[in-house]
Amino acid sequence: MSNPTERSKTVMVTGASAGVGRAVAHEFARHGWNVGLIARGEAGLAGAVRDVERAGGRARAFAIDVADADAVSRAADSLARTFGGIDVWVNNAMVTIYAPVQETSAEEFRRVTEVTYLGQVHGTLAALRHMVPRDRGTIVHIGSALAYRSIPLQATYCAAKAAVRGFVDSLRSELQHDGSRVRLTMVQLPAVNTPQFDWARSRLPRKLEPVPPIYQPEAIARHVFRAAHAVPRELWIGASAWEAIVGNMLIPGWIDGYLARHGYRGEMTSVQAQKNRPDNLYDPVDTDPGAHGRFDARATAHVAAADPRWLKLGIAALLGVAAGTMLFATEAKGGAEARRR
Repeated sequence: MSNPTERSKTVMVTGASAGVGRAVAHEFARHGWNVGLIARGEAGLAGAVRDVERAGGRARAFAIDVADADAVSRAADSLARTFGGIDVWVNNAMVTIYAPVQETSAEEFRRVTEVTYLGQVHGTLAALRHMVPRDRGTIVHIGSALAYRSIPLQATYCAAKAAVRGFVDSLRSELQHDGSRVRLTMVQLPAVNTPQFDWARSRLPRKLEPVPPIYQPEAIARHVFRAAHAVPRELWIGASAWEAIVGNMLIPGWIDGYLARHGYRGEMTSVQAQKNRPDNLYDPVDTDPGAHGRFDARATAHVAAADPRWLKLGIAALLGVAAGTMLFATEAKGGAEARRR
């Protein structure tokens, strides 16, 4: 089974028990892939295994924390032994905290960093150990528009996603230097209807919600599957992600002020928060909600995505035209002045 032409392809998905990870695992299974599933919650993992098998894939579940690098490495070894290799690795696991910076402890910052940033590092290191010797494979990093444009009340998460982007850029150059055919892509997400808004630790007075527009996890999963094959440098999903990223490039100061005025209200509903509810920062909330959160009535089942290099080429072309026009105008003005003299 070690020959990739004689076996079904294999993907490992972290954070696979719910939300985007659960939908991604199901999407790969629909296309006949073997699926490794990493998450902490036993109930959610069991549900994800059933989803994969019903969709036609074969599943192998690992109840581990991605903050544990050794456990992630052992899971990768076990998956590779079971299915003959690892073709794609999807780094998706995350935790977050909703609170002002001054109400967030150093230990809480450390924990979110260990899962949301270092969890992707640990997954990548485990994947590279299997992919580099074979000189093939793809690692997909699930990012966010917040990797470019941070928002108030989620400094832990925004900082971790920005760190992932910096890590991926460094590794990409190193792989190119080595002539490796292992490929990397980072998918920047918009707001998604997942259970995290009922699981995340929060010190806010009202129940959490994603900042609209909101998309269903399956809509995201379809683009993740395509990105694993086309492997753009990055893929930006949803107009809201494009607006946040490009807007921050052009008018970051204005956005700072806008978020100061409106950002707090946009992350909360009008319903009072439940006191002392369980959260998943250190331990899983061990239920099986599936991929969706409580926003089905407001979530859209389809979303557009695009490779931002086309935007950048368009901007470069416009800047080139503008520069050429200015140069031509300057030279014409100089010629006219010379004739008058």
